[in-house]
Amino acid sequence: MTKIVDLQAYRSKTVEERGFSRWRKRFEEQYGRKTTLSDLSDSTLYLLALPGEKNAIPFYELIMGVLGIGEPLKFYYLDREAQMKVMDIHLYLADQMRFEMMRRLGWLSSYPCQRYRLLEMVLDFENMNVQCRSELPVLSESHPDFQSYEAANGMDREVFVRRLIPKALMAFKEIAEGNP
Repeated sequence: MTKIVDLQAYRSKTVEERGFSRWRKRFEEQYGRKTTLSDLSDSTLYLLALPGEKNAIPFYELIMGVLGIGEPLKFYYLDREAQMKVMDIHLYLADQMRFEMMRRLGWLSSYPCQRYRLLEMVLDFENMNVQCRSELPVLSESHPDFQSYEAANGMDREVFVRRLIPKALMAFKEIAEGNP
């Protein structure tokens, strides 16, 4: 008897496996096609939110796996256009990780991409990036600097939020290490 294969489900499962197989081993957590930033553990989120080149590899694992363009260690052998795309997605995802961290701290009431799945943020990066850039992260009214934030406008509010990232990393480190 012939077995009918749902091609879309097969492709989705393949992308999920390519994208998350290394993360499952690296972080010892379960991820799937429905994984959002809010599903990441505090310790994983903290590691991914840290700035620096050494944190690029986990992002490359996810991005290059999802896009099916090779192993992360082969990043430097990709053509320039592919490298730029991977780096753009990496920077975009790192921003989203930092915004999620700030949301967990209670510093942000919302940020534009919090409702999207990780896989869709990679697969549909161009559209997601445009959508997320059209909205700004919103500082929580309970944050001590809310009045200054409220007085700023447009892009100044985004700059205001981004300037809080180093303090947020320090504050979140305690949570990520299990010492709230």
